[in-house]
Amino acid sequence: MMKFYFFLIVTLFFSPNFVAQIQFNEEAILLGCSDSSYGLGTYGGGISFFDFDKDGWDDLTVSSETGDPVRFYKNNNGNFSQIALVSFDPLFETKTVQWVDFDNDDDYDLFVTSYSDSNILYENVGNMVFEDITISSGLILNNNFNYGSSWGDYDKDGFLDVFICSRSDFKEENSQNYLYHNNGNGTFSVVNDLVGIDNNHHLSFCSSFFDYNNDGWQDLYIANDKIDTQNLLYKNNGDGTFTEVGEETGTNISMDGMSTTIGDYNDDGWLDIYVTNTIAGNVFLKNNGDGTFTDVASINGTLFESAAWGAVFLDAENDTDLDLYVSGELDGSTSFLPSAFYENNGNGIYSIPMSAGFENDTARSFSNAIGDINNDGYPDITVLNYEPDDIFLWNNVSDQNNNWLKVKLEGVTSNRQGIGSWIEISLAGNKQYRYTLCGEGFLGQNSAYEFFGLGSASTIDYIKVTWLSGQVDIINNPTINSHITIIEGGTLNVNEKNDIEVLVYPNPGKKFNIKMNDHKDIMTLTITDMSGKVFVKRTQDLYEFTIDLSGYDSGVYFLNIFNQTQKITKKLIINE
Repeated sequence: MMKFYFFLIVTLFFSPNFVAQIQFNEEAILLGCSDSSYGLGTYGGGISFFDFDKDGWDDLTVSSETGDPVRFYKNNNGNFSQIALVSFDPLFETKTVQWVDFDNDDDYDLFVTSYSDSNILYENVGNMVFEDITISSGLILNNNFNYGSSWGDYDKDGFLDVFICSRSDFKEENSQNYLYHNNGNGTFSVVNDLVGIDNNHHLSFCSSFFDYNNDGWQDLYIANDKIDTQNLLYKNNGDGTFTEVGEETGTNISMDGMSTTIGDYNDDGWLDIYVTNTIAGNVFLKNNGDGTFTDVASINGTLFESAAWGAVFLDAENDTDLDLYVSGELDGSTSFLPSAFYENNGNGIYSIPMSAGFENDTARSFSNAIGDINNDGYPDITVLNYEPDDIFLWNNVSDQNNNWLKVKLEGVTSNRQGIGSWIEISLAGNKQYRYTLCGEGFLGQNSAYEFFGLGSASTIDYIKVTWLSGQVDIINNPTINSHITIIEGGTLNVNEKNDIEVLVYPNPGKKFNIKMNDHKDIMTLTITDMSGKVFVKRTQDLYEFTIDLSGYDSGVYFLNIFNQTQKITKKLIINE
């Protein structure tokens, strides 16, 4: 009997769920995020917790009601300051705010959807200078009551396509969902009819590109409002077309569907779907791995049964399982939940802990997203609120007894952001999975990093990345408690330390002077166009040289310089 009690004590002491106490503090104003309320726009707006200037710190981008601009909060080593990025904001009522490298030039462009007017695509032409290219890109879309947009590469051509949702209380017959194919030359084309996507109105709030059947092709799930517009699941047939399979998969739920939150909550290698709802209760669609889903919300404790909007999966205490945070529109003055943090008890069953810091989480809230305020490896949460409340910035101050890993991807053959990739890690044979998305939850955008909690594990067996291109990269025994960027092909960059610095001048031009810092490795240099076609390729160990491109057509090209550990891409603009 004594041996039994000793075993029980040891098991409890070393259990990952036992040692970490979850605690969040709301610190938006303290950290510099005042003047950040959404206002009172229709059904709320979106928020992004994403490093828009690529300095290694997750920034905040906040949408707005009519008359107010999109707001940008730069993260300065854990504190935020509001900055001006777009000087020609038309002050539309905005919904989604997303940073996306649509042209694969290694900087982030800004896509904004609008409920009251047109969507806007701002191209980053370099050094965080933006141009409105909405009309020339073909993404002009007026008075379509747009909400969510999700980006994915459905035909695996290396360029991100976009699906735009529409939802209106009025004139529904004049609004519809649109799938835009990225043509790879800075333009997009509507392809609904070509690919088999229904272009009728469905009162659609949000969608997500993800791979529900693990066949390597991105499928599309759409959350629709009201019981006469069922949710839709479009299976990617792998030939440029889709087939709607909601009924046969069990995903054609009739509900007030708001969000599409994707994650593998039980680490079985199959992606699950969480969809928020009104008082009838949220839906938690467990992927059965056989082409069907089962709603387990009433079983695993995540029904919510209030006015839910945004939802996001996160491993709050880094104990190796995914918890769930849900934002709600009610203010706590009734018996209905205003919001909920659901802790995964380690077996896929969720409960609301007695105290995790969210006791005063009672604003009227909509979109949410996760990022890392201070790069401590513990995911933090931001939430967009109606006035008079500014955003919430929930700083994760949980006991940091557990180890962690953050992984970001950079595609080469696949799209530059690595969207649509599977990331698998193994801890003593126990696996975890993440899938990279752009556009998720309710109008949200999470950090470019995928967060993995390691619990008490001191080593990682491997990281395995399966890219949309089919490339599979395996990194053995990576460093724990680190920020890692994996470049397609297996190149590794740990903790974002860039040893290569590249200066290009004049730009635009025809003859470009290239100057690098003193780096002793032999470099490979390529010049490609926007389609990825290689025009120049050579190896060298020179640190200062000139490239004459006067014989090439005017337009945008890319200078790629890389060695065994890093890759730097610079945009070259050849003028006429």
